[in-house]
Amino acid sequence: MRRFDIITEADARVLPIGATVELGPGGHVTPLAQDTLRERRVTVVRAGADPDLASLAPASPVRRLAIASDHTGVALKAALARSLRARGLAVDDLGVETADVKADYPDVAARVARAVARGEAEAGIVIDGSGIGSAMAANKVRGVRAAMCHDETTARYSRAHNGANVLALGSTILADAEAAQRVVDAWLETPTREPRYLRRLLKIREIEDQEARR
Repeated sequence: MRRFDIITEADARVLPIGATVELGPGGHVTPLAQDTLRERRVTVVRAGADPDLASLAPASPVRRLAIASDHTGVALKAALARSLRARGLAVDDLGVETADVKADYPDVAARVARAVARGEAEAGIVIDGSGIGSAMAANKVRGVRAAMCHDETTARYSRAHNGANVLALGSTILADAEAAQRVVDAWLETPTREPRYLRRLLKIREIEDQEARR
């Protein structure tokens, strides 16, 4: 990775589109260079930040995952947990246990998201009626990239291109447990490897960092 103490517009204009460069301690990017870097989709990694882009990729293969649902997804959650355990995965069921009492999706989504963010699980699955609300709630937890997927194609894209570490499913959208299992299988079996996608995950983390400082 090329390293700079100062990045000028002249430097920025000759960097390859989509490149990643390192800025040394106390380094500076000129205002004009910032615009050019943005146009050329160049990622600037500050010294001391983790330059290993591969560390941003979700775990693959997944060995331990957390799963939870609101009251609409209890049956689907149980079926998926049984299937995944039968294949040798460690599955932490974080609730809920009954469909008789209504449960709010932000609560169960947060349980899974926090388990993933803390490293207690390598991946997570959250289930509600559509999957949309759980994805929104899970994404409020720093370090979580949750994606609502309704078929195998969106599942593969969410992993390969977007590095999703939490999968949100809709119990009223997927036809049955077998359809849901196919989505889960496609999601778990797809790694995130290409540098161009990993660079974009770094940019997501940088947005989180910027918002945390506001």
